[in-house]
Amino acid sequence: MFQATRRRLALWYTALTAVLLLLFASGFFFYVRNTLVERIDDTLNHVVEVVQRSLVIESTAPGALPQVNLEASLGRNVQAVEDDHIDLEWFDASGELLWSTFSVPPGIALHPHQDGETVHWMDDQMDDQMDNQIDDQWLRQVTQEIQRDGQPLGYLRVSHPWFEVTKPIRQLLRDLSLGMGVMVAAIAAIGWFLSGLAIAPVRDSYQRLKQFTADASHELRNPIAVIQTNVQVALEDPDPHLQQDQLRVVERLTRRLGRLVDDLLFLARQDSGIAPRQTELVPFNDLLQEVMEEQQAIATEKFLSLLLHLDETANYGVMGDRNQLTRLLTNLISNAIYYTPTGGKIEVTLQRLKSPSTQQLQLRIQDTGIGIPAEALPQLFDRFYRVDPARKNAPDQSNVSPNAIGENRTGSGLGLAIAKVIVENHQGQIQVESTLHQGTLFTVHLPIHKSP
Repeated sequence: MFQATRRRLALWYTALTAVLLLLFASGFFFYVRNTLVERIDDTLNHVVEVVQRSLVIESTAPGALPQVNLEASLGRNVQAVEDDHIDLEWFDASGELLWSTFSVPPGIALHPHQDGETVHWMDDQMDDQMDNQIDDQWLRQVTQEIQRDGQPLGYLRVSHPWFEVTKPIRQLLRDLSLGMGVMVAAIAAIGWFLSGLAIAPVRDSYQRLKQFTADASHELRNPIAVIQTNVQVALEDPDPHLQQDQLRVVERLTRRLGRLVDDLLFLARQDSGIAPRQTELVPFNDLLQEVMEEQQAIATEKFLSLLLHLDETANYGVMGDRNQLTRLLTNLISNAIYYTPTGGKIEVTLQRLKSPSTQQLQLRIQDTGIGIPAEALPQLFDRFYRVDPARKNAPDQSNVSPNAIGENRTGSGLGLAIAKVIVENHQGQIQVESTLHQGTLFTVHLPIHKSP
């Protein structure tokens, strides 16, 4: 699917660019061609002016038309015009050819045309060698009527071989065609490369969405199946006590599904960029103390030591969403409580980094839990990722209230992914260090706004 899309993108890019190049090359070609033709016409008109100024007029009888001494007038210019591949023809006032520099007069009818015209020269007296030179059969001509004191003297026609014009034009056409071919090939390669770059994020997003959908379906399928089983058992057995037990299980699984759906919606909204966020100045010390108080009951029930170290004389402020920051602290602290065995210790430290170049808070959550294998750390913040060895060796929760644990645990592998998203939303960083069977340290850095 993505390869076909990439090919289409590359093809469209190449086709559109080739059309633009073709239009540019065509415009450039016709511009150069017209410029060359105009220069030839200007040269021919200039020859007409030079010849007109050099005409030698012979005196005639009174009342007779003036006569031009053709040899004296035109002969002196023959060598110059031959060097420039220009031919001259003189016609009298009636249009009869009187003088020509052509070895074989072309026999083209007289058409006074000062702007220049291209004519086809076909003559039966041309030899075979000239017949093979097709370009020699075309001429560019300028014909002008010559007058003196209002009296017509005749017509001067100046011709130039058309191949002298088409020769550079054909070379330009070959160069443009070759250049176009090379450019289209280069553009096709560049288009293929750019389409690959363009399709890469789409492919990655698709793969993440595919994996996300598969994981979400897996997480939803298990509790739904358990709910269905418990409902069927409750319906088949009329014992009220058994039904109450089944309904309690259903109620607990329903809460779990609700939390899972909330987590999925939160991540989906963050990915789409449409998540509403209330930005305010949050007293981070006070917020941390509130979350610690909420988690203290769970830690006490597990016989854990939950300690808080902070500078109470400075109440640091963080600009952000209070609800998201509360969720961040709850996820990290409850995670530490859950994976710390009975009798363990969890230390939460909040301090300001003392580097003069930074204005950041540092939150450290250190536990003495079961730890995380080193190979699992790079994927720890991935969605739906769970460290199986850690779960197999998870601490015994038999002496903890199911409601206490259930309210803070989703078991879906989204808690740390959500924590990372919240930290990034607040322009912060989150890191983890862990040693198996010794404990885990989460470190969060958040920018300080100002003291409230």
